[in-house]
Amino acid sequence: MTITPPAGPSASPTSAGPGRGRSRGGASALSVFEALESEVRSYCRGWPTVFDRAQGARLTDEDGRTYLDFFAGAGSLNYGHNNPVLKRALLDYLERDGITHGLDMATTAKRTFLEVFHDLVLRPRELPYKVMFPGPTGTNAVEAALKLARKVKGRESIVSFTNAFHGMSLGSLAVTGNAFKRAGAGIPLVHGTPMPFDNYLDGQVPDFLWFERLLEDSGSGLNQPAAVIVETVQGEGGVNVARPEWLRALADLCRRRDMLLIVDDIQMGCGRTGAFFSFEEAGIVPDIVTVSKSISGYGLPMSLCLFKPELDAWGPGEHNGTFRGNNPAFVTATAALGAYWADSALERHTLARGEQVEQALLTICDENSADGAHYRGRGLVWGLEFAEKERAARICRRAFELGLLLETSGPQSEVVKLLPPLTVTSGELDEGLRTLARAVRETATA
Repeated sequence: MTITPPAGPSASPTSAGPGRGRSRGGASALSVFEALESEVRSYCRGWPTVFDRAQGARLTDEDGRTYLDFFAGAGSLNYGHNNPVLKRALLDYLERDGITHGLDMATTAKRTFLEVFHDLVLRPRELPYKVMFPGPTGTNAVEAALKLARKVKGRESIVSFTNAFHGMSLGSLAVTGNAFKRAGAGIPLVHGTPMPFDNYLDGQVPDFLWFERLLEDSGSGLNQPAAVIVETVQGEGGVNVARPEWLRALADLCRRRDMLLIVDDIQMGCGRTGAFFSFEEAGIVPDIVTVSKSISGYGLPMSLCLFKPELDAWGPGEHNGTFRGNNPAFVTATAALGAYWADSALERHTLARGEQVEQALLTICDENSADGAHYRGRGLVWGLEFAEKERAARICRRAFELGLLLETSGPQSEVVKLLPPLTVTSGELDEGLRTLARAVRETATA
């Protein structure tokens, strides 16, 4: 098995500068986006250039400027851009006129995916899950999980955690912590109750003391929850990492109090933390798991809602969606599983690259200890934070100017988030980390 697909062209300090709205045919390259696209656009503001091609861990804009990608489609491109193994499988399928749109009809592409997913992912981990294909995005999977939990338990309340992010549709927003995102709903977000995430109270209060007390007190005002939804690593919330013992205690609490445990593995699954599922390290078996982003492997929309067989209370068509049968995504997902999850090579590679990132961040933090620099992460998701919260945005802007794509995360965009493809090479990772270190140095306040 080959971990790393062919690398793209190298960036160099002498490459042409960022394409900040350059002239093309007498008009600004970005003018059509500014004129016609909604003000809701986001990433294009931080990276003001027009991208044209991508391969592996690199993107190239229309002016030929190459950028190293430590964003990976917000975690949707764990195997890199245009992975050649996945691309070949997709092209072969399309060239033979394979089914593209199939709703939930039985197709050969879906059958093959289910068989390979069972054989390479579920069976080796002794996970008994049924597989549901909701709509093709992560928030669709979360909505299905919440709906199923409420249907099974006959209760409305869901418990989530501080700084959680579960999606932008109304049900997902109700269990999301970010005030800015929640405000966009325009209506009350109900039937969700937040509890402190691991270390939210800086270790001053025993784990789940407040949660347990509310559950046992009939005067607390907390309705008995149907389920608890949690991320093992809160990516959008600031790269907050839950300890394995905290997750085990949460699973035990759910079992004792008759609540279903939902793990949202949309960004941290598919190998992001090392193992295929991010909860494997804790040794727990959630009742429901949501998966999306990199499950297709190629950036094609696809999501899964996995649950224990005894929870399969759906009636035919009770939850559906026009695009729940994205057959090209089944094809690339199957190819990704066969190429990267038939053995443990990718997991070992991810953990080794994670140690490389941690060593670089340790050096950066030692050099910036006076600025309150600290880091956290697992596998190939890491966060870097400074006492001055605005520093993260400056670092990401400077990194873009130097040819590196990074995003911020956290409730105040105070964390520099590193999310490179899992297939990144040691050399590419070293290049990006050196660029990050330079951006940190050049954004220090006097």
